[in-house]
Amino acid sequence: MTETLRVALAERAYPIHIGTGLIDEPAHYRPHLSGGRAAIVTDQTVAPLYLARVRRAIEASGAQTIEIVIEPGEAAKRWAILDQVIDRLLAARCDRQSLVVALGGGVVGDLAGFAAAVYQRGVPYLQVPTTLLAQVDSSVGGKTAINHARGKNMVGAFHQPQAVIADVGTLATLSVRELRAGLAEVIKHGVALDAPFFSWLEANVERLLGCEPEALTYAVRRSCELKAAIVAADERESGPRALLNLGHTFGHAIEAGMGYGEWLHGEAVAAGMVMAAELSARAGMIGAGEVRRVRELVARAGLPTEGPALAPERYLELMAVDKKVSRGSIRFVVLEAIGQAAVRGELREELVRQTLIACTTSATAARPSPCSSGP
Repeated sequence: MTETLRVALAERAYPIHIGTGLIDEPAHYRPHLSGGRAAIVTDQTVAPLYLARVRRAIEASGAQTIEIVIEPGEAAKRWAILDQVIDRLLAARCDRQSLVVALGGGVVGDLAGFAAAVYQRGVPYLQVPTTLLAQVDSSVGGKTAINHARGKNMVGAFHQPQAVIADVGTLATLSVRELRAGLAEVIKHGVALDAPFFSWLEANVERLLGCEPEALTYAVRRSCELKAAIVAADERESGPRALLNLGHTFGHAIEAGMGYGEWLHGEAVAAGMVMAAELSARAGMIGAGEVRRVRELVARAGLPTEGPALAPERYLELMAVDKKVSRGSIRFVVLEAIGQAAVRGELREELVRQTLIACTTSATAARPSPCSSGP
């Protein structure tokens, strides 16, 4: 059974299809293949699992396919790999009607989406996310980017997809570590936007870790509902969309400070969420009980609750290039209550330093240990 949500963006509106076995269904691709050609961008991890299935579905719709397989991991979000993708599109003589299909996790979605945004000033693309993190977060909303040595996602564009095809069945091939990293973004939606959903996660986190299809489908659908509503109200992050960055100011600093790929994005966001809750408590916005609930749910999901032991000055240096910086001041996404995030730019630096010391003193400088060596 397929459930379909809609991101309401006037002429840029698009559907999010959620279900099992969707990547094999030509009907989900056919409406977007008017140009008769599709370039499937994926990585070396996902290609052996799903590339042939997606290719068959697209070719069954009467379109030709081009396959572009990149290296896996966060380190692929760089200029050199973007240039490789663009070069392949040019070599295959893809035109402005050709469709780019982003098949993979958040890295592939960000990179392929950015390639689609800039190739010939913009071509259509589909998001076909195969990780939990991508299905609940990065595939929805049109943010595309590559990283810069000084900051994560610093070079990019807003470019909405034609559709999102979220096949929950693909989550069965995730490693435990990748599944847990995706849960960080699910938890973020509850912490920042929806207290009842947060309570549901407290009651069902073990079902999600056990990959129960019904629980995963609900978590994906509710996360997409929450994000779609925010994106429809604020497509380019000039207002409430910034609330979706809860934990990301700290998290992006962790990723950059440790070297991209050492910490998975979700792991860094998880530690960043706990830091944001701690900062909120130190600023008098929430109590110790709310911080404890956030920390305990993150821990039950098998995610880090503390950041690496970088010096506070290093964290502050890295956070100073965050995209939420305004007029030289770091704006933090904080909590006024569970399910009620807010953006604050007037927090004293001393509170931030105290938070960093409290949330990193017992953490190690190494990345979290992988839970599995699976794909």
